[in-house]
Amino acid sequence: MIAPLRRRRAAHRWEPRADAPAWRVVLVTLGAVAVAALVVTWVFVAYGVAPGEAWATIVRRTLLEPRGLSETVRKAIPLLLAGIGLLLAFRARFWNIGAEGQILAGAIGATAVALFTELPGPLVVPAMFLAGMLAGAAWGAVPALLKARMGVNEIITTLMFNYIALYLVRWLINGPWKARSATGFSYSERFPAEAVLPTLGATRLHWPTLAIALVLVAVVALLLARSRFGFEVEVLGRSPEAARYAGIDAGRVTLLLAALAAGAAGLAGVGEVAGIHRRLVEPTQLSLGYGYAAILVALLARGKALAVVPAALFLGFVFAAGDVMRVSLRLPSQLPDVVTGLVLLLVVASEPLTRGRWVRRDPTEAAATPAAEAPVAPPAAATAGAPAGGAAHASPDGEG
Repeated sequence: MIAPLRRRRAAHRWEPRADAPAWRVVLVTLGAVAVAALVVTWVFVAYGVAPGEAWATIVRRTLLEPRGLSETVRKAIPLLLAGIGLLLAFRARFWNIGAEGQILAGAIGATAVALFTELPGPLVVPAMFLAGMLAGAAWGAVPALLKARMGVNEIITTLMFNYIALYLVRWLINGPWKARSATGFSYSERFPAEAVLPTLGATRLHWPTLAIALVLVAVVALLLARSRFGFEVEVLGRSPEAARYAGIDAGRVTLLLAALAAGAAGLAGVGEVAGIHRRLVEPTQLSLGYGYAAILVALLARGKALAVVPAALFLGFVFAAGDVMRVSLRLPSQLPDVVTGLVLLLVVASEPLTRGRWVRRDPTEAAATPAAEAPVAPPAAATAGAPAGGAAHASPDGEG
């Protein structure tokens, strides 16, 4: 009874694949999102909310109403910028977890230009974007330099830099940059009119940042597909040993891509501080966890630069739906974080499904397997002179 079962289990084997077909990647990703939606539906039931009514309210308020749709796109902008930067870093296996701090660094750079420079009006906004990008790039280049020169783990350093940036913002708005009118809450002085980003109509959708994000996605896609730098990133991500053999300077590539990735997150900080708040505010208000959610954006994109756009829009929908859950459905404000974490868990757990498949063993291979596993019989010459039952008492060198 046992042998047939063993043969039946051995009839299939797991075959890894270097490149999964696009349809399989899309199907597995949609499956992970669908499972997360089912869990959220169960949460609605647990809180006594009719699932059909809840989903109808969420879709109407976030996608069908103009103001709700603009909020969905607005919340996708920082996710788009930080996500495309993280995708670039992850392609080379530089595990940047510091996009949250890099967003805050970009906001600091933009605030410094807005409040403490006297540039001509038309130059203020470009200078703010440039300062924010450079501040974010500098914030991300330090962990990259530590990894390239000293081998320090970038996961730890980029994560720790998030907290440094958070407390740096708090020190600034409670100390040297605190507004004279601030009493209960801490914030900086309000930006002058020339330092405020224009928005689309009566919405809060700051379109210059959106345009920059879309252009950046296209540039990164071309960079990865058609440039020498993209080739170096690809080789370094697939095999550091092969990159070293090919003469690729791993330290230089790591430092450059880390600066580019962090600079993109810095641009997101400029959009938030100049397009939404129009002053430097508490860091937890400035970034609603966009830097951490951007990790999920990069993972959902599965290494494809153009796929960052729908992934960011999906997470923007999740953030906007969280506002609807809290205000209209009276659900806990932490529920969007639960959804984001659940999707992240499911995407990571489903990754093996895109990297392999179950295949039927070849009949000759299946037939050869038991023979390969059978014990090897001793040579006839070694057993010819051995007494019956005496083999168990033989010494290792053959003496009785």
